[in-house]
Amino acid sequence: MSDPTVVSLLPATTEILYALDCEPAAVSHECDYPPAATEKPAANRLRIDPDVSSEEINDQLESASDVYEIRRDVLEDIDPDIVVTQGVCDVCAVDEVLVEDAVRDLGLDCEILTTDPHRLDDVFGDIERIGAAVGREDRAADLVADLRERVRAVEDRVPDGERPRTLVCDWMSPPMIAGHWVPELVEKAGGEYGLTDAGAYSAPEDWADVVAFDPEVLVAAPCGFGMAQTLDNLDELRDREGWQDLAAVESGHVFAVDGHHYVNRPGPRLVDTLELLAWCLHPDAFETPPESDARRVAERVAERSA
Repeated sequence: MSDPTVVSLLPATTEILYALDCEPAAVSHECDYPPAATEKPAANRLRIDPDVSSEEINDQLESASDVYEIRRDVLEDIDPDIVVTQGVCDVCAVDEVLVEDAVRDLGLDCEILTTDPHRLDDVFGDIERIGAAVGREDRAADLVADLRERVRAVEDRVPDGERPRTLVCDWMSPPMIAGHWVPELVEKAGGEYGLTDAGAYSAPEDWADVVAFDPEVLVAAPCGFGMAQTLDNLDELRDREGWQDLAAVESGHVFAVDGHHYVNRPGPRLVDTLELLAWCLHPDAFETPPESDARRVAERVAERSA
């Protein structure tokens, strides 16, 4: 039996497919990992400019009727057996409604497989579900078993004692608190995540509530921003009233993490994200990651306020 022809419309499921040794025929415009994914045709296009500040992107989102457009010519030419999409967020990636409309209008005979993860176990379940859909059940089971073992290894290495109050910013202007799987990852990494619950949607937060929570560790990981774009826009947090008085700033525990590749992608590398967050919370207990993935930025804050 031949492998099904698959189109993946979000980076996380593209990573899952490659990890299962099932190469997609087309991907989304954002799919850049593994590098081989960049050689595939893009089955969608973005209708806003992503290379500006978070405030400017937010303004575009408020005025845009649709963030994404399906490239129907690509979809029709490939004639897939399976299209993988998502129902988590219509800003982060193409949602299932756009896909259903395109498949219906083109008269394609294909399965639409929708992911909607909000917890780490949901992501593991998606790996198994996609594995079953593409005939890779055993490989999916082995991958999930390996990921769970890595999660346990992090939990076992977390030092005993106090758990630092931790905040992960999913967006900077307006400030948004990362939800979904992030609170759970922080808890497993040995922190206290007090402003939202595991599984809850990421949502804007009143800055006064952030100041009141007074995080001891603050991680900037805006959705869709790599390291360079995060650092370029960090003043959107630094310039807020009360920033210099936050415990995380005073103690030098402010970090930037590549949110585009790690925090915002519910795929196999969420366990890499757990390991990055564990270093942010307990840098003496975990290996220092590459600066392209995560780095301490408190020194820059100190220089700026000097």
